[in-house]
Amino acid sequence: MSPTPPLAAAAVADLRRLARTELSSAARVTYVLLALAATAMTVVVTSLWLTEPALPLRTTIAFGALTGIGLAWLTFSLWVLRSKHVLLARHRVVAGQLAVSFSSVFVAGCLLLGFASPSRAVWAASAMGIALLVIGVVVWRRANTAHTKLVARRNALERELSGGSR
Repeated sequence: MSPTPPLAAAAVADLRRLARTELSSAARVTYVLLALAATAMTVVVTSLWLTEPALPLRTTIAFGALTGIGLAWLTFSLWVLRSKHVLLARHRVVAGQLAVSFSSVFVAGCLLLGFASPSRAVWAASAMGIALLVIGVVVWRRANTAHTKLVARRNALERELSGGSR
């Protein structure tokens, strides 16, 4: 089998242009909405945290954790929106990691409260948190698989564009 002839310069330019514009308009709007929601949530929680001096310790810890989570989602959405390079689904891997991390924190907090207090509602919240954790793990694994496939495809295309396999 003969090697594939090099692509025309116009086709290469088109491929590069398409690669630079990975996020569709709908995806960009979604990340803008994520940034706005994370900002609003963080401002509300931080305002409550800072204006109520007599909060119990566990409420202060929860508000601190929620503020950190909100700031992390805000940072993530801004990172995706400002990226100048092709992400190759890397943003989905990071989102999955964040979802797994924050769901794990939620489940751990619920379990600690469940053992420390007689409330039955904590166990329902723990079950919901475990369900969210499972969903987060599934999303993360799928994102990792998609990212790996895209990177492999990019490498194959780069070899093809450079004139053959190395």
